Amino acid sequence: MAVEPLSQKEIEDRLAELPGWAVEEGRLTRTFRLATHGAAAALVVHVAQVQEELDHHSDLTLGYNTVRLAVNTHSAGGGLTELDFSLARKVADLAPAHGAS
Repeated sequence: MAVEPLSQKEIEDRLAELPGWAVEEGRLTRTFRLATHGAAAALVVHVAQVQEELDHHSDLTLGYNTVRLAVNTHSAGGGLTELDFSLARKVADLAPAHGAS
């Protein structure tokens, strides 16, 4: 099934439902802050599991107490698609359980 890029209006509407997320250089991004490096690493593992379930992967960057995600859909010419926002919603839902803000 082909994945189509979202329109600018669709992107703006979806961003309004995802506090803390932004579009930077054509990618959906967010940086989470956590209390410790261990908590940040645990969040990375949890996000990686979700990405495997969705078969859709972001760039994950682990810092001392931060986790940064950046995602777009390569098969849609690098555009943002519903897949990207689905991943973002799932991550936004699970991050608080890790103490992420």
